[in-house]
Amino acid sequence: MTRICSRPVAQRVQWQLEQQGLHPLLARIYAARGIVLRSELDYDFKSLLPPTRLTNAGDAAVLLADAIAEQAKILIVADYDCDGATACAVGMRALRAFGARVDYLVPNRFTYGYGLSPDIVDLAAQSSPQLLVTVDNGIASVDGVARANELGIATLITDHHLPGDELPAAACIVNPNQAACDFPSKHLAGVGVMFYVMLALRAELRRREWFSAATGRAEPKLAELLDLVALGTVADVVKLDHNNRVLVSQGLQRIRQGRLTPGLRALFRAAGRDPAQASSVDLGFMIGPRLNAAGRLADMSLGIECLITDDAGRAMNIAQELDALNRQRREIEAGMQEQALLLLDKAAAAATSDAATPDAASGVSLFDADWHQGVVGIVAARIKERLHRPVFAFARSDADGGDGGEIKGSGRSVPGLHLRDALDLVGKRAPGLLLRFGGHAMAAGVTIMECELPRFRELFAQVVDELLATADRTRTLETDGSLESGYYSIATARLLEAEVWGQGFPAPLFEDEFAVESQRILKGKHLKLRLRKGALSLDAIQFNFTQAPGNTIRAAYRLAINDYNGVQTPQLMIEHLENQPAAAARGRA
Repeated sequence: MTRICSRPVAQRVQWQLEQQGLHPLLARIYAARGIVLRSELDYDFKSLLPPTRLTNAGDAAVLLADAIAEQAKILIVADYDCDGATACAVGMRALRAFGARVDYLVPNRFTYGYGLSPDIVDLAAQSSPQLLVTVDNGIASVDGVARANELGIATLITDHHLPGDELPAAACIVNPNQAACDFPSKHLAGVGVMFYVMLALRAELRRREWFSAATGRAEPKLAELLDLVALGTVADVVKLDHNNRVLVSQGLQRIRQGRLTPGLRALFRAAGRDPAQASSVDLGFMIGPRLNAAGRLADMSLGIECLITDDAGRAMNIAQELDALNRQRREIEAGMQEQALLLLDKAAAAATSDAATPDAASGVSLFDADWHQGVVGIVAARIKERLHRPVFAFARSDADGGDGGEIKGSGRSVPGLHLRDALDLVGKRAPGLLLRFGGHAMAAGVTIMECELPRFRELFAQVVDELLATADRTRTLETDGSLESGYYSIATARLLEAEVWGQGFPAPLFEDEFAVESQRILKGKHLKLRLRKGALSLDAIQFNFTQAPGNTIRAAYRLAINDYNGVQTPQLMIEHLENQPAAAARGRA
Protein backbone atom coordinates (compact mmCIF):
# COMPACT_ATOMS: atom_id res chain seq x y z
CA MET A 1 0.00 0.00 0.00
CA THR A 2 1.20 3.52 -0.81
CA ARG A 3 0.15 6.71 0.90
CA ILE A 4 0.54 10.07 -0.86
CA CYS A 5 0.90 13.16 1.30
CA SER A 6 2.04 16.73 0.71
CA ARG A 7 5.04 18.19 2.51
CA PRO A 8 4.06 21.01 4.85
CA VAL A 9 5.19 24.46 3.74
CA ALA A 10 5.69 27.39 6.09
CA GLN A 11 4.00 30.17 4.13
CA ARG A 12 6.00 32.90 5.84
CA VAL A 13 9.29 31.16 5.00
CA GLN A 14 8.16 30.73 1.39
CA TRP A 15 7.31 34.42 1.20
CA GLN A 16 10.68 35.38 2.70
CA LEU A 17 12.54 33.24 0.15
CA GLU A 18 10.57 34.89 -2.65
CA GLN A 19 11.48 38.31 -1.26
CA GLN A 20 15.13 37.27 -1.34
CA GLY A 21 14.82 36.73 -5.10
CA LEU A 22 14.03 33.04 -5.35
CA HIS A 23 11.64 31.83 -8.05
CA PRO A 24 8.17 31.32 -6.49
CA LEU A 25 8.05 27.61 -7.31
CA LEU A 26 11.56 27.04 -5.98
CA ALA A 27 10.70 29.07 -2.87
CA ARG A 28 7.81 26.73 -2.15
CA ILE A 29 9.88 23.61 -2.78
CA TYR A 30 12.84 24.75 -0.70
CA ALA A 31 10.67 25.93 2.18
CA ALA A 32 9.24 22.40 2.33
CA ARG A 33 12.82 21.08 2.70
CA GLY A 34 13.69 23.24 5.67
CA ILE A 35 15.51 26.02 3.83
CA VAL A 36 14.94 29.30 5.66
CA LEU A 37 17.47 31.66 4.05
CA ARG A 38 18.64 31.90 0.48
CA SER A 39 22.21 31.87 1.80
CA GLU A 40 21.65 28.17 2.56
CA LEU A 41 21.59 27.68 -1.20
CA ASP A 42 24.96 29.36 -1.67
CA TYR A 43 27.08 26.68 -3.33
CA ASP A 44 30.21 28.70 -4.06
CA PHE A 45 33.43 26.81 -3.42
CA LYS A 46 34.24 29.17 -0.56
CA SER A 47 31.18 27.80 1.25
CA LEU A 48 32.87 24.40 1.59
CA LEU A 49 33.88 23.38 5.09
CA PRO A 50 37.68 23.72 5.42
CA PRO A 51 39.88 20.56 5.47
CA THR A 52 41.36 21.69 8.80
CA ARG A 53 38.05 20.75 10.46
CA LEU A 54 38.26 17.10 9.32
CA THR A 55 39.98 15.17 12.09
CA ASN A 56 43.37 13.68 11.11
CA ALA A 57 43.29 15.18 7.60
CA GLY A 58 46.39 17.16 8.52
CA ASP A 59 48.15 14.05 9.86
CA ALA A 60 47.24 12.18 6.67
CA ALA A 61 48.70 15.06 4.66
CA VAL A 62 52.01 14.84 6.54
CA LEU A 63 52.14 11.07 6.03
CA LEU A 64 51.51 11.44 2.30
CA ALA A 65 53.85 14.41 1.88
CA ASP A 66 56.67 12.46 3.53
CA ALA A 67 56.01 9.52 1.22
CA ILE A 68 56.08 11.82 -1.81
CA ALA A 69 59.31 13.47 -0.69
CA GLU A 70 60.95 10.07 -0.14
CA GLN A 71 59.50 8.70 -3.40
CA ALA A 72 58.03 5.84 -1.42
CA LYS A 73 55.58 3.67 -3.31
CA ILE A 74 51.94 4.40 -2.46
CA LEU A 75 49.24 1.86 -3.27
CA ILE A 76 45.57 2.84 -3.19
CA VAL A 77 43.23 -0.02 -2.22
CA ALA A 78 39.86 0.81 -3.76
CA ASP A 79 36.30 -0.44 -3.43
CA TYR A 80 34.36 -1.92 -6.34
CA ASP A 81 31.46 0.53 -6.59
CA CYS A 82 31.14 3.99 -8.16
CA ASP A 83 32.10 5.79 -4.95
CA GLY A 84 35.20 3.63 -4.57
CA ALA A 85 36.14 4.06 -8.23
CA THR A 86 35.81 7.84 -8.18
CA ALA A 87 37.66 8.06 -4.85
CA CYS A 88 40.49 6.01 -6.32
CA ALA A 89 40.54 8.19 -9.45
CA VAL A 90 40.68 11.37 -7.35
CA GLY A 91 43.59 9.94 -5.39
CA MET A 92 45.44 8.71 -8.46
CA ARG A 93 45.05 11.97 -10.38
CA ALA A 94 45.93 14.22 -7.45
CA LEU A 95 48.88 12.18 -6.17
CA ARG A 96 50.36 11.85 -9.63
CA ALA A 97 50.03 15.61 -10.09
CA PHE A 98 51.83 16.09 -6.76
CA GLY A 99 54.71 13.92 -7.98
CA ALA A 100 53.97 10.73 -6.05
CA ARG A 101 54.83 7.16 -7.04
CA VAL A 102 51.35 5.74 -6.86
CA ASP A 103 49.37 2.82 -8.19
CA TYR A 104 46.08 1.18 -7.24
CA LEU A 105 44.58 -2.21 -6.48
CA VAL A 106 40.87 -2.97 -6.58
CA PRO A 107 39.82 -6.35 -5.15
CA ASN A 108 37.65 -8.68 -7.19
CA ARG A 109 34.43 -8.70 -5.16
CA PHE A 110 33.77 -12.37 -5.87
CA THR A 111 37.23 -13.60 -4.89
CA TYR A 112 38.21 -11.33 -2.03
CA GLY A 113 35.02 -9.72 -0.83
CA TYR A 114 34.89 -6.23 0.67
CA GLY A 115 37.56 -4.25 2.48
CA LEU A 116 41.24 -4.49 3.31
CA SER A 117 41.38 -8.17 4.26
CA PRO A 118 44.63 -10.00 5.13
CA ASP A 119 44.43 -11.71 1.71
CA ILE A 120 44.26 -8.32 -0.01
CA VAL A 121 47.26 -7.11 2.00
CA ASP A 122 49.24 -10.18 0.92
CA LEU A 123 48.26 -9.48 -2.68
CA ALA A 124 49.23 -5.83 -2.32
CA ALA A 125 52.57 -6.77 -0.75
CA GLN A 126 53.63 -8.39 -4.03
CA SER A 127 54.18 -4.91 -5.48
CA SER A 128 56.26 -3.82 -2.44
CA PRO A 129 54.41 -0.66 -1.35
CA GLN A 130 55.57 1.40 1.62
CA LEU A 131 52.12 2.92 2.21
CA LEU A 132 48.63 1.54 1.66
CA VAL A 133 45.81 4.06 1.28
CA THR A 134 42.26 2.75 1.46
CA VAL A 135 39.42 4.62 -0.18
CA ASP A 136 35.76 4.00 0.69
CA ASN A 137 36.77 1.07 2.92
CA GLY A 138 39.07 0.09 5.74
CA ILE A 139 37.34 1.32 8.89
CA ALA A 140 36.42 -2.28 9.81
CA SER A 141 39.64 -3.87 8.51
CA VAL A 142 41.20 -4.70 11.88
CA ASP A 143 42.78 -7.95 10.70
CA GLY A 144 43.92 -6.51 7.38
CA VAL A 145 45.73 -3.58 8.98
CA ALA A 146 47.29 -5.95 11.51
CA ARG A 147 48.63 -8.02 8.62
CA ALA A 148 50.03 -4.90 6.96
CA ASN A 149 51.76 -3.96 10.20
CA GLU A 150 53.29 -7.45 10.37
CA LEU A 151 54.72 -6.89 6.90
CA GLY A 152 56.04 -3.43 7.78
CA ILE A 153 53.60 -1.59 5.52
CA ALA A 154 52.05 1.62 6.85
CA THR A 155 48.32 2.14 6.33
CA LEU A 156 46.26 5.30 5.84
CA ILE A 157 42.52 4.67 6.02
CA THR A 158 40.11 7.05 4.31
CA ASP A 159 36.53 5.91 4.75
CA HIS A 160 33.04 7.17 5.59
CA HIS A 161 31.32 4.03 6.89
CA LEU A 162 30.38 3.68 10.53
CA PRO A 163 33.20 2.23 12.66
CA GLY A 164 32.81 -0.85 14.83
CA ASP A 165 33.79 -1.29 18.46
CA GLU A 166 37.47 -1.68 17.52
CA LEU A 167 39.40 0.58 15.17
CA PRO A 168 42.25 -0.76 13.02
CA ALA A 169 45.76 0.04 14.25
CA ALA A 170 46.50 2.15 11.18
CA ALA A 171 49.10 4.91 10.98
CA CYS A 172 46.22 7.36 10.37
CA ILE A 173 42.44 7.19 9.99
CA VAL A 174 40.38 9.89 8.28
CA ASN A 175 36.66 9.26 8.68
CA PRO A 176 34.09 11.92 9.61
CA ASN A 177 32.10 9.23 11.44
CA GLN A 178 34.81 8.11 13.86
CA ALA A 179 34.05 9.01 17.45
CA ALA A 180 36.76 11.64 17.85
CA CYS A 181 35.80 13.60 14.71
CA ASP A 182 33.64 16.72 15.09
CA PHE A 183 33.48 17.49 11.36
CA PRO A 184 29.99 18.98 10.86
CA SER A 185 29.24 17.08 7.64
CA LYS A 186 28.94 13.42 8.62
CA HIS A 187 27.62 12.41 5.22
CA LEU A 188 30.71 12.74 3.04
CA ALA A 189 30.97 9.90 0.52
CA GLY A 190 34.25 8.03 0.23
CA VAL A 191 35.21 10.25 -2.71
CA GLY A 192 34.45 13.33 -0.60
CA VAL A 193 36.77 12.13 2.17
CA MET A 194 39.56 11.49 -0.34
CA PHE A 195 39.07 14.91 -1.93
CA TYR A 196 39.40 16.53 1.51
CA VAL A 197 42.60 14.60 2.18
CA MET A 198 44.00 15.82 -1.15
CA LEU A 199 43.09 19.42 -0.22
CA ALA A 200 44.93 18.99 3.08
CA LEU A 201 47.90 17.43 1.27
CA ARG A 202 48.14 20.36 -1.11
CA ALA A 203 48.16 22.75 1.85
CA GLU A 204 50.95 20.71 3.48
CA LEU A 205 53.00 20.71 0.28
CA ARG A 206 52.51 24.47 0.01
CA ARG A 207 53.86 24.81 3.54
CA ARG A 208 56.92 22.83 2.47
CA GLU A 209 57.32 25.08 -0.61
CA TRP A 210 56.93 22.04 -2.83
CA PHE A 211 55.47 24.17 -5.61
CA SER A 212 57.80 26.94 -6.74
CA ALA A 213 59.78 28.23 -9.68
CA ALA A 214 62.91 26.88 -8.00
CA THR A 215 61.58 23.32 -7.90
CA GLY A 216 59.87 23.60 -11.29
CA ARG A 217 56.68 22.08 -9.90
CA ALA A 218 53.37 23.70 -10.78
CA GLU A 219 50.56 23.58 -8.27
CA PRO A 220 47.68 21.36 -9.47
CA LYS A 221 44.13 22.72 -9.57
CA LEU A 222 42.15 20.24 -7.49
CA ALA A 223 38.90 21.84 -8.66
CA GLU A 224 39.47 19.87 -11.86
CA LEU A 225 38.52 16.74 -9.89
CA LEU A 226 35.11 18.00 -8.78
CA ASP A 227 33.28 16.27 -11.64
CA LEU A 228 34.46 12.95 -10.16
CA VAL A 229 33.56 14.05 -6.64
CA ALA A 230 30.04 14.97 -7.75
CA LEU A 231 29.58 11.64 -9.53
CA GLY A 232 30.70 9.52 -6.58
CA THR A 233 28.69 11.56 -4.07
CA VAL A 234 25.43 11.27 -6.00
CA ALA A 235 25.94 7.63 -7.01
CA ASP A 236 26.61 6.54 -3.41
CA VAL A 237 23.23 7.98 -2.33
CA VAL A 238 24.66 9.77 0.71
CA LYS A 239 22.60 12.52 2.29
CA LEU A 240 23.03 15.79 0.44
CA ASP A 241 23.59 18.14 3.34
CA HIS A 242 24.83 21.64 2.50
CA ASN A 243 28.47 20.62 2.24
CA ASN A 244 27.70 17.75 -0.13
CA ARG A 245 25.45 20.00 -2.18
CA VAL A 246 28.39 22.39 -2.60
CA LEU A 247 30.55 19.53 -3.89
CA VAL A 248 27.85 18.29 -6.27
CA SER A 249 26.92 21.77 -7.48
CA GLN A 250 30.54 22.65 -8.21
CA GLY A 251 31.03 19.37 -10.06
CA LEU A 252 27.87 19.81 -12.12
CA GLN A 253 28.89 23.35 -13.04
CA ARG A 254 32.20 22.07 -14.42
CA ILE A 255 30.46 19.28 -16.33
CA ARG A 256 27.95 21.69 -17.89
CA GLN A 257 30.78 24.00 -18.89
CA GLY A 258 32.55 21.15 -20.68
CA ARG A 259 35.39 21.00 -18.15
CA LEU A 260 35.21 17.30 -17.35
CA THR A 261 37.69 14.45 -17.40
CA PRO A 262 37.96 12.47 -20.66
CA GLY A 263 36.49 9.36 -19.03
CA LEU A 264 33.42 11.12 -17.74
CA ARG A 265 32.92 12.84 -21.10
CA ALA A 266 33.08 9.43 -22.78
CA LEU A 267 30.57 7.95 -20.33
CA PHE A 268 28.11 10.79 -21.05
CA ARG A 269 28.50 10.10 -24.76
CA ALA A 270 28.03 6.33 -24.29
CA ALA A 271 24.88 7.02 -22.27
CA GLY A 272 23.54 9.37 -24.95
CA ARG A 273 23.45 12.32 -22.57
CA ASP A 274 24.55 15.91 -23.15
CA PRO A 275 27.02 17.15 -20.51
CA ALA A 276 25.79 20.72 -21.10
CA GLN A 277 22.41 19.64 -19.66
CA ALA A 278 23.86 17.43 -16.90
CA SER A 279 21.81 16.91 -13.75
CA SER A 280 22.01 14.87 -10.56
CA VAL A 281 19.68 12.36 -12.24
CA ASP A 282 22.23 11.81 -15.02
CA LEU A 283 24.97 11.10 -12.49
CA GLY A 284 22.87 8.77 -10.35
CA PHE A 285 20.90 6.86 -12.97
CA MET A 286 22.88 7.07 -16.22
CA ILE A 287 26.60 7.41 -15.48
CA GLY A 288 26.88 5.70 -12.08
CA PRO A 289 25.28 2.40 -13.21
CA ARG A 290 27.69 2.13 -16.14
CA LEU A 291 30.64 2.32 -13.77
CA ASN A 292 29.01 0.00 -11.26
CA ALA A 293 28.44 -2.58 -14.00
CA ALA A 294 32.19 -3.21 -14.10
CA GLY A 295 32.27 -4.05 -10.40
CA ARG A 296 29.15 -6.20 -10.63
CA LEU A 297 30.04 -8.31 -13.68
CA ALA A 298 33.77 -7.92 -14.30
CA ASP A 299 36.55 -5.92 -12.68
CA MET A 300 36.20 -2.35 -11.40
CA SER A 301 39.72 -1.61 -12.59
CA LEU A 302 38.06 -1.14 -15.99
CA GLY A 303 35.98 1.71 -14.54
CA ILE A 304 38.96 3.23 -12.74
CA GLU A 305 41.04 3.16 -15.91
CA CYS A 306 38.26 5.02 -17.69
CA LEU A 307 38.40 7.77 -15.05
CA ILE A 308 42.18 8.17 -14.82
CA THR A 309 43.18 8.10 -18.48
CA ASP A 310 43.83 11.37 -20.30
CA ASP A 311 43.60 9.66 -23.70
CA ALA A 312 40.17 10.53 -25.11
CA GLY A 313 40.22 7.60 -27.54
CA ARG A 314 41.05 5.07 -24.85
CA ALA A 315 38.43 6.58 -22.58
CA MET A 316 35.79 6.18 -25.30
CA ASN A 317 36.76 2.54 -25.91
CA ILE A 318 36.47 1.75 -22.20
CA ALA A 319 33.20 3.67 -21.90
CA GLN A 320 31.74 1.55 -24.70
CA GLU A 321 32.86 -1.60 -22.86
CA LEU A 322 31.18 -0.32 -19.71
CA ASP A 323 28.02 0.47 -21.65
CA ALA A 324 27.96 -3.09 -23.01
CA LEU A 325 28.44 -4.47 -19.49
CA ASN A 326 25.57 -2.33 -18.28
CA ARG A 327 23.28 -3.68 -21.00
CA GLN A 328 24.30 -7.20 -19.99
CA ARG A 329 23.63 -6.34 -16.35
CA ARG A 330 20.13 -5.12 -17.23
CA GLU A 331 19.37 -8.36 -19.08
CA ILE A 332 20.58 -10.48 -16.17
CA GLU A 333 18.65 -8.32 -13.72
CA ALA A 334 15.41 -8.63 -15.71
CA GLY A 335 15.62 -12.42 -15.69
CA MET A 336 16.45 -12.54 -11.99
CA GLN A 337 13.64 -10.16 -11.12
CA GLU A 338 11.15 -12.33 -13.02
CA GLN A 339 12.38 -15.38 -11.10
CA ALA A 340 12.13 -13.44 -7.82
CA LEU A 341 8.49 -12.60 -8.49
CA LEU A 342 7.77 -16.28 -9.18
CA LEU A 343 9.41 -17.21 -5.87
CA LEU A 344 7.25 -14.64 -4.10
CA ASP A 345 4.10 -16.06 -5.67
CA LYS A 346 5.14 -19.56 -4.59
CA ALA A 347 5.87 -18.38 -1.03
CA ALA A 348 2.52 -16.59 -0.86
CA ALA A 349 0.71 -19.76 -1.94
CA ALA A 350 2.57 -21.81 0.66
CA ALA A 351 1.79 -19.29 3.40
CA THR A 352 -1.91 -19.41 2.50
CA SER A 353 -2.02 -23.20 2.83
CA ASP A 354 0.08 -23.36 6.00
CA ALA A 355 -1.03 -21.19 8.92
CA ALA A 356 2.20 -22.06 10.78
CA THR A 357 4.38 -20.42 8.13
CA PRO A 358 5.97 -17.20 9.48
CA ASP A 359 4.88 -13.90 7.96
CA ALA A 360 7.33 -13.84 5.06
CA ALA A 361 5.94 -10.47 3.99
CA SER A 362 7.57 -8.85 7.03
CA GLY A 363 11.08 -9.60 5.86
CA VAL A 364 11.76 -11.37 2.58
CA SER A 365 14.69 -13.68 1.75
CA LEU A 366 15.05 -14.96 -1.83
CA PHE A 367 17.54 -17.38 -3.38
CA ASP A 368 18.09 -19.07 -6.70
CA ALA A 369 21.04 -21.32 -7.48
CA ASP A 370 21.59 -19.63 -10.86
CA TRP A 371 21.48 -16.03 -9.74
CA HIS A 372 24.48 -13.77 -10.41
CA GLN A 373 26.29 -12.73 -7.27
CA GLY A 374 27.00 -9.25 -8.60
CA VAL A 375 23.36 -8.40 -9.34
CA VAL A 376 21.52 -9.65 -6.23
CA GLY A 377 21.70 -6.20 -4.62
CA ILE A 378 19.78 -4.63 -7.50
CA VAL A 379 17.17 -7.40 -7.39
CA ALA A 380 16.76 -6.89 -3.63
CA ALA A 381 16.24 -3.16 -4.26
CA ARG A 382 13.64 -3.78 -6.98
CA ILE A 383 11.64 -6.22 -4.84
CA LYS A 384 11.92 -3.90 -1.85
CA GLU A 385 10.41 -1.10 -3.91
CA ARG A 386 7.62 -3.39 -5.07
CA LEU A 387 6.70 -4.77 -1.62
CA HIS A 388 7.91 -1.97 0.65
CA ARG A 389 9.52 -4.58 2.88
CA PRO A 390 13.17 -5.33 3.78
CA VAL A 391 14.55 -7.86 1.27
CA PHE A 392 17.61 -10.08 1.01
CA ALA A 393 18.52 -11.72 -2.30
CA PHE A 394 21.08 -14.54 -2.16
CA ALA A 395 23.40 -16.12 -4.73
CA ARG A 396 25.96 -18.86 -4.47
CA SER A 397 29.46 -17.67 -3.76
CA ASP A 398 31.63 -17.91 -6.86
CA ALA A 399 34.68 -18.48 -4.71
CA ASP A 400 33.04 -21.33 -2.78
CA GLY A 401 32.42 -23.52 -5.75
CA GLY A 402 28.73 -24.27 -5.76
CA ASP A 403 26.11 -26.58 -4.33
CA GLY A 404 25.76 -26.68 -0.56
CA GLY A 405 28.47 -24.15 0.23
CA GLU A 406 28.35 -20.49 1.13
CA ILE A 407 25.73 -18.16 -0.26
CA LYS A 408 26.03 -14.39 -0.15
CA GLY A 409 23.05 -12.13 0.35
CA SER A 410 22.64 -8.46 -0.43
CA GLY A 411 19.85 -6.67 1.42
CA ARG A 412 17.90 -3.46 1.08
CA SER A 413 15.67 -1.95 3.75
CA VAL A 414 12.85 0.54 4.16
CA PRO A 415 12.69 3.59 6.45
CA GLY A 416 12.08 2.43 9.99
CA LEU A 417 14.31 -0.66 9.98
CA HIS A 418 18.11 -0.52 10.43
CA LEU A 419 19.20 -3.50 8.35
CA ARG A 420 22.60 -4.05 9.94
CA ASP A 421 21.07 -3.91 13.42
CA ALA A 422 18.48 -6.46 12.31
CA LEU A 423 21.27 -8.79 11.15
CA ASP A 424 23.09 -8.27 14.43
CA LEU A 425 19.97 -9.40 16.30
CA VAL A 426 19.61 -12.45 14.03
CA GLY A 427 23.23 -13.33 14.76
CA LYS A 428 22.76 -13.04 18.50
CA ARG A 429 19.69 -15.27 18.45
CA ALA A 430 21.41 -17.90 16.31
CA PRO A 431 25.17 -17.93 17.06
CA GLY A 432 27.14 -19.28 14.14
CA LEU A 433 24.36 -18.77 11.59
CA LEU A 434 25.90 -15.64 10.06
CA LEU A 435 29.40 -16.34 8.81
CA ARG A 436 29.98 -12.68 7.96
CA PHE A 437 27.81 -9.60 7.80
CA GLY A 438 28.07 -5.84 7.61
CA GLY A 439 26.50 -2.72 6.21
CA HIS A 440 24.36 0.14 7.41
CA ALA A 441 20.74 1.17 7.85
CA MET A 442 19.44 0.81 4.31
CA ALA A 443 21.80 -1.75 2.77
CA ALA A 444 23.74 -4.69 4.14
CA GLY A 445 25.42 -7.93 3.15
CA VAL A 446 25.51 -11.34 4.80
CA THR A 447 27.13 -14.71 4.16
CA ILE A 448 25.57 -17.98 5.37
CA MET A 449 25.68 -21.65 4.41
CA GLU A 450 23.11 -22.65 1.82
CA CYS A 451 21.61 -25.28 4.13
CA GLU A 452 20.94 -22.54 6.71
CA LEU A 453 18.76 -20.45 4.41
CA PRO A 454 15.42 -21.70 5.84
CA ARG A 455 16.53 -20.82 9.37
CA PHE A 456 17.80 -17.39 8.28
CA ARG A 457 14.57 -16.73 6.37
CA GLU A 458 12.46 -17.53 9.42
CA LEU A 459 14.57 -15.56 11.91
CA PHE A 460 14.92 -12.54 9.63
CA ALA A 461 11.15 -12.40 9.11
CA GLN A 462 10.61 -12.64 12.87
CA VAL A 463 13.12 -9.88 13.65
CA VAL A 464 11.64 -7.57 11.02
CA ASP A 465 8.16 -8.28 12.35
CA GLU A 466 9.31 -7.15 15.80
CA LEU A 467 11.32 -4.11 14.74
CA LEU A 468 9.29 -2.64 11.89
CA ALA A 469 6.46 -0.49 13.21
CA THR A 470 3.03 -0.82 11.64
CA ALA A 471 3.15 2.75 10.34
CA ASP A 472 6.45 2.05 8.54
CA ARG A 473 4.92 -0.83 6.55
CA THR A 474 3.05 1.63 4.38
CA ARG A 475 5.08 3.33 1.66
CA THR A 476 4.77 7.09 1.95
CA LEU A 477 5.33 9.36 -1.03
CA GLU A 478 5.90 12.94 0.05
CA THR A 479 4.98 15.41 -2.67
CA ASP A 480 5.22 19.13 -3.23
CA GLY A 481 1.49 19.36 -3.82
CA SER A 482 -0.18 20.33 -7.06
CA LEU A 483 1.71 21.93 -9.94
CA GLU A 484 0.03 25.04 -11.28
CA SER A 485 -0.96 24.82 -14.94
CA GLY A 486 1.41 27.62 -15.96
CA TYR A 487 4.40 25.53 -14.85
CA TYR A 488 3.85 22.59 -17.23
CA SER A 489 6.66 23.71 -19.51
CA ILE A 490 10.17 22.92 -20.68
CA ALA A 491 11.37 26.09 -18.97
CA THR A 492 10.11 24.86 -15.61
CA ALA A 493 11.62 21.41 -16.16
CA ARG A 494 14.96 23.05 -16.94
CA LEU A 495 14.64 25.26 -13.86
CA LEU A 496 14.17 22.21 -11.63
CA GLU A 497 16.87 20.13 -13.33
CA ALA A 498 19.44 22.87 -12.78
CA GLU A 499 19.14 22.57 -8.99
CA VAL A 500 20.96 20.02 -6.84
CA TRP A 501 18.77 17.15 -5.63
CA GLY A 502 19.48 13.80 -4.05
CA GLN A 503 19.23 11.67 -0.93
CA GLY A 504 17.88 13.70 1.99
CA PHE A 505 17.16 16.59 -0.37
CA PRO A 506 14.69 15.00 -2.78
CA ALA A 507 13.87 16.20 -6.25
CA PRO A 508 10.42 17.82 -6.60
CA LEU A 509 7.52 15.39 -6.79
CA PHE A 510 4.03 16.70 -7.52
CA GLU A 511 0.54 15.24 -7.27
CA ASP A 512 -2.64 15.95 -9.21
CA GLU A 513 -5.79 14.33 -10.53
CA PHE A 514 -6.05 13.76 -14.27
CA ALA A 515 -8.55 12.41 -16.78
CA VAL A 516 -7.04 9.63 -18.91
CA GLU A 517 -7.53 10.41 -22.60
CA SER A 518 -5.54 7.50 -23.99
CA GLN A 519 -3.14 4.78 -22.92
CA ARG A 520 -0.86 2.21 -24.50
CA ILE A 521 1.84 -0.19 -23.35
CA LEU A 522 5.41 0.13 -24.57
CA LYS A 523 7.76 -2.89 -24.70
CA GLY A 524 5.27 -4.88 -22.65
CA LYS A 525 6.04 -3.09 -19.38
CA HIS A 526 5.89 0.72 -19.69
CA LEU A 527 2.66 2.69 -19.60
CA LYS A 528 2.35 5.63 -22.01
CA LEU A 529 -0.52 8.00 -21.23
CA ARG A 530 -2.22 11.10 -22.57
CA LEU A 531 -3.71 12.99 -19.64
CA ARG A 532 -5.98 15.98 -19.29
CA LYS A 533 -6.05 18.53 -16.48
CA GLY A 534 -8.52 21.31 -17.17
CA ALA A 535 -7.66 22.71 -20.59
CA LEU A 536 -4.20 21.12 -20.61
CA SER A 537 -3.42 17.89 -22.47
CA LEU A 538 -0.18 16.26 -21.24
CA ASP A 539 2.04 13.31 -22.12
CA ALA A 540 3.03 10.97 -19.30
CA ILE A 541 4.89 7.71 -18.83
CA GLN A 542 5.19 5.21 -16.00
CA PHE A 543 8.05 2.72 -16.24
CA ASN A 544 7.45 -0.87 -15.11
CA PHE A 545 3.83 -0.13 -14.25
CA THR A 546 1.87 -2.53 -12.07
CA GLN A 547 -1.66 -1.06 -12.22
CA ALA A 548 -3.81 -0.27 -15.24
CA PRO A 549 -5.34 3.22 -15.07
CA GLY A 550 -9.05 3.94 -15.06
CA ASN A 551 -10.76 6.98 -16.51
CA THR A 552 -9.60 9.25 -13.70
CA ILE A 553 -6.35 8.90 -11.76
CA ARG A 554 -4.46 10.57 -8.95
CA ALA A 555 -0.77 10.56 -9.80
CA ALA A 556 2.51 11.41 -8.10
CA TYR A 557 4.91 12.57 -10.81
CA ARG A 558 8.02 14.48 -11.74
CA LEU A 559 8.17 17.07 -14.48
CA ALA A 560 10.64 16.06 -17.19
CA ILE A 561 11.48 16.64 -20.83
CA ASN A 562 10.82 14.10 -23.57
CA ASP A 563 13.29 14.43 -26.44
CA TYR A 564 12.00 12.48 -29.46
CA ASN A 565 13.52 12.91 -32.91
CA GLY A 566 14.97 16.25 -31.81
CA VAL A 567 11.61 17.61 -30.65
CA GLN A 568 11.39 18.43 -26.95
CA THR A 569 8.10 18.44 -25.04
CA PRO A 570 7.17 18.43 -21.34
CA GLN A 571 6.40 14.98 -19.96
CA LEU A 572 5.22 13.67 -16.61
CA MET A 573 7.27 10.83 -15.14
CA ILE A 574 4.73 8.99 -13.01
CA GLU A 575 6.03 7.34 -9.85
CA HIS A 576 2.65 6.19 -8.54
CA LEU A 577 -0.94 6.32 -9.67
CA GLU A 578 -4.26 5.53 -8.04
CA ASN A 579 -7.56 5.05 -9.77
CA GLN A 580 -10.22 7.43 -8.54
CA PRO A 581 -13.75 6.12 -7.91
CA ALA A 582 -16.20 7.20 -10.59
CA ALA A 583 -18.64 8.64 -8.05
CA ALA A 584 -15.92 10.71 -6.40
CA ALA A 585 -14.77 11.98 -9.78
CA ARG A 586 -18.31 13.04 -10.72
CA GLY A 587 -18.69 14.81 -7.37
CA ARG A 588 -15.55 16.86 -7.95
CA ALA A 589 -16.64 17.68 -11.49
